[in-house]
Amino acid sequence: MEVISRMVQGDYEQVVFCQDREAGLRAIIAIHSTALGPALGGVRMWPYGSEEEALFDVLRLARGMTYKNALAGLSLGGGKAVILGDPSRDKGEALLRAFGRFVDSLGGRYITAEDVGTSQQDMDVIRQVTRHVVGVSGGSGDPSPFTALGVFYGMKAAAKRVFGRESLAGLHVVVQGVGNVGLNLCRLLAREGARLTISDINTRALTRAMAELKANVVPPEEVYGVECDIFSPCALGGVVNDKTLPLLRCRIIAGAANNVLLEERHGEALHAKGILYVPDYVINAGGVINVAEELQGYQRRRVEEKVARIYHTVERVLELAAREGIPPFKAADRLTEERLLAARQKSQRQRGEPGWLAG
Repeated sequence: MEVISRMVQGDYEQVVFCQDREAGLRAIIAIHSTALGPALGGVRMWPYGSEEEALFDVLRLARGMTYKNALAGLSLGGGKAVILGDPSRDKGEALLRAFGRFVDSLGGRYITAEDVGTSQQDMDVIRQVTRHVVGVSGGSGDPSPFTALGVFYGMKAAAKRVFGRESLAGLHVVVQGVGNVGLNLCRLLAREGARLTISDINTRALTRAMAELKANVVPPEEVYGVECDIFSPCALGGVVNDKTLPLLRCRIIAGAANNVLLEERHGEALHAKGILYVPDYVINAGGVINVAEELQGYQRRRVEEKVARIYHTVERVLELAAREGIPPFKAADRLTEERLLAARQKSQRQRGEPGWLAG
């Protein structure tokens, strides 16, 4: 693994490899940027096929958190952690405490939270050994409803751009993944009057959703080919790729999953096909907005106000994309990088470094 060369290429600040044999811990913490503040990002536990796969995932996720936090207007940088293992079999108190000690050793440069394969209860265990964790009991609570709410607002902004109206009533929305976030999103869409089609590889989650929702159900392998107005990926990333691109029959892609595009060129291909892709890190920021609020004293009303601004952030991204004739993911990247550059220049000025004058 050429780790340092990848760090240079992606401008990562730090990658920490962690192991504790007795606790069964194998983990990677990636800090992409602290230009705007401490790096905040969840810890994912997943049975990766290899260490290379885990490294690839954590680097992509850490960079995504930098961009997500920046465009959400948070004074936080981006980082992520992954624990290699099956959360249903390998997770235990000793492993979580060992991971927490590694987080604590970074002195606040990285703040962890829950993610795929981890829970609020897990954060409570980690909190026993480090204060650099959010999403604990008595704090912000489950972030899933806020992630879903942000996606809902972003969908409305996208619908206004494509269909000339922000109401989602009557639109056909395909939701891929009906776990905590996906199910909450479906509830909002159902109340709005949208027509729902759902799919999930997790039969338990699908059964729960079917019991509550009036929705069509399609097998996971058929979800990409369903003709619809909005395709909403709310499971794992990389779902827009060479295999799925020819199958897509939607007008908008807007979902809660991270890293929806397998590669940037797939975003270019969507743009060429006339499919409006709302960048995932813009639209799915509601959860991180919620947990970040713990750092300054949690107020639910303030969180709801900040999450509602996702509508206007998506509008701003889509307006820039339309004006410049570029894909929305490039417009979002440009707005984010402008904020990051301004932060770096301010930091250099404060340190009295002359280099900031050249940008």
